[in-house]
Amino acid sequence: MVQADGESDGRSGPLETYRRRLDDRRGARARLGRREGMVANLRVGLFAAAAVVAWLASGDRIGWGWIALPILGFAGLVVVHGRLKRLIHRAERAAAYYERGLDRVEDRWSGRGEEGTRFADEAHPFAADLDLFGRGSLFQRINTARTLAGEATLAAWLKAPQAPAETIRGRQEAVADLADRLDLREELDGLGDDVRDGLHAPALVAWGDEPAILPDRRLRLVALALATIAVPAFAAWSLGLAVSLGWTPPLTFAGMIFDGTGPTPFFFAVLLELSFWAALRARLRRVLGPVDRRSADLDLLADLLRRLEREEFEAPALRRLRDGLSAVGEPPSRRIARLARLVRRIDAMRNPMIGPFAALTMAGTRLAFAVERWRLESGPAIAGWIDAVGQVEAFASLGAYAFENPDDVTPEFVTEAARFDAEAIGHPLIPAAKVIRNSLRLGDDLRVLVVSGSNMSGKSTMLRTVGVNAVLAMVGAPARARRLRLSPLYLGATLRVQDSLQAGASRFYAELTRLRQVVGLAGGEPPLLFLLDEIFHGTNSDDRRVGAEGVVRGLIDRGAIGMVTTHDLALAAIADRLSPRAANVHFSDRFEDGRLVFDYTMRPGVVEHSNALALMRAVGLEV
Repeated sequence: MVQADGESDGRSGPLETYRRRLDDRRGARARLGRREGMVANLRVGLFAAAAVVAWLASGDRIGWGWIALPILGFAGLVVVHGRLKRLIHRAERAAAYYERGLDRVEDRWSGRGEEGTRFADEAHPFAADLDLFGRGSLFQRINTARTLAGEATLAAWLKAPQAPAETIRGRQEAVADLADRLDLREELDGLGDDVRDGLHAPALVAWGDEPAILPDRRLRLVALALATIAVPAFAAWSLGLAVSLGWTPPLTFAGMIFDGTGPTPFFFAVLLELSFWAALRARLRRVLGPVDRRSADLDLLADLLRRLEREEFEAPALRRLRDGLSAVGEPPSRRIARLARLVRRIDAMRNPMIGPFAALTMAGTRLAFAVERWRLESGPAIAGWIDAVGQVEAFASLGAYAFENPDDVTPEFVTEAARFDAEAIGHPLIPAAKVIRNSLRLGDDLRVLVVSGSNMSGKSTMLRTVGVNAVLAMVGAPARARRLRLSPLYLGATLRVQDSLQAGASRFYAELTRLRQVVGLAGGEPPLLFLLDEIFHGTNSDDRRVGAEGVVRGLIDRGAIGMVTTHDLALAAIADRLSPRAANVHFSDRFEDGRLVFDYTMRPGVVEHSNALALMRAVGLEV
């Protein structure tokens, strides 16, 4: 039932691969940097050559036509320099990607990268208990997503990993497919690097789902008609003003037309335009607001979609995502690119040289109608496009985790009753060189393990080990074990229950509230895996024993399996009364040279001693 196992660390494969690729990307960055320096020097040389040619031409030594050569050369080098800068930026991002990968492989990842604290939820039945989010969390270890959509998808999977066995197997195939696609993962990371904090996906999705905002698309014709009135009126006024100042038009009839023309028609036309714009101002803002100044972000989103559209996936789940992008009509990358072009044109109208003419021709208003037309045609599909990007990024994060941990096992899922059968299981957030592995089996007749032991002996860590690996397994990732066989499971835990001064709730009351939540999860599908740490330790021993036995009995009667820790040896008798559905296991310690020594090995039976008094004396308390 319970045994201690050794450990292994066979991660030289990903380590060597990441180091080699990092060296390649750094080498490429150095070579591109040298080329950029050469191009910069050539640009300076051509500028100097142009100056010399101009000086010679001004002295009639050579013709002015010769200046075209250095000017054209300079213009060509500007294009080349821009391309080199983009390649350098890409090489730098690729190098940074492998630097982060090495941090993860070499266990330097804690405190680096996105912590995901915005996804934390104190009311969640296990997220805080299993350290899913925050500094040093599972999210920080796994996440490689570079878009908000990818991070949100990964967080949602971690918080609700339970799914039918067939769905989980599909996730495993997708993770395995992406594990070895290093080029794709590198490109997705590079493309997403600049879009992460730019485009706000929920706002864009809500914008795309809104019904028609502008009252009638035919009003675009009204804007065009007003522009066709305003432009000639302005021309007439300007030319008339020039004529009044003594300018003689080259054609007699032009002079007849513009002679004496005043500003009244132009001002009247502008008044009409302003009235039309003011009537639509609020609606125009709703149309353009979520995409205003976002052309670069839209371009990057188009690049992400374009990269996914051309990838030939093997896993059915990934193929469905890719095929869904282009299932109807024009590929989404092209549609997003068209929207980006419209937004760029709108952004260009803020140029002081272009703005006045754009206002006169109502170009911004007419482009807003074009954006509205795009939104009505393609807006409802935005949610699906962003969801596809988010899912692929989440799968890529799990794929990177699988690649970086080749010794971890792909769990086997069964469709029978609740089961968690693990051999040599360890906590995935503990460095591989330090993790201690244990084995356990829950299912069939044995439904619960009562874990006793002294403080700091490893009881809570064992519960987290089981819970975190269950989450990893159900999202499709490998588990830190030699073998893991389990059924889909709900999770419920009480490892980090805290009192709340603001809510006026004691730790005991907070535990009761969480236990009620956990018990409420039992009896459904999938069955519950409960992880109860120091159950009812905030009350007296008799109430604690009766209450704990009642809760555990009720949970296993409703088909749940789980583990309960305690350092109160009286609670160990629960296993005897619930046998054979329950069994005792324990962690022990020993005192050596005035200090406690733990081996973190789970053994059968009840712990035979406590270290509490020894700890009190070790810190100088006279007891």
